[in-house]
Amino acid sequence: MLVRLIVNGEVKELEVPTGRSLLAVLRDDLDLTGAKYGCSHGGCGACMVLVDGEATPSCVTPAETIVGRQIVTIEGLAAGATLHPVQQAFLDEDAMQCGYCTTGMVINAVALLQRIATPSERQIREALAANLCRCGVYQRAIRAVQRASR
Repeated sequence: MLVRLIVNGEVKELEVPTGRSLLAVLRDDLDLTGAKYGCSHGGCGACMVLVDGEATPSCVTPAETIVGRQIVTIEGLAAGATLHPVQQAFLDEDAMQCGYCTTGMVINAVALLQRIATPSERQIREALAANLCRCGVYQRAIRAVQRASR
């Protein structure tokens, strides 16, 4: 099936089998590899992207269900060489270790800050609860979101 996706502000027309995940399309067809394969059930947060501003697990989202909606990946957050404030805050707070979960945490943080400009620590924890991090950078990630909200 021919799908027309809007990814990072660009229209992409692709032939995609029905039911193919957005994650597979992004990574395999569009070479946008920031979102990661994780649990394949939408439970670990590694594959998060923004769809119309909402953090969405791309591994369980069929590409044909989001035709015409705005998709933003981690690659689409920066403005040229200038990182998004959340990306910069994650660097400043050293809120990554192996980096596998970082994309999902950043995406969830961006979605949170678009809804709530100055979230409480509890709200930040709730927003990042969907992200599994085996390295345990949660405290640094919380500080990064607090920094970005300032």
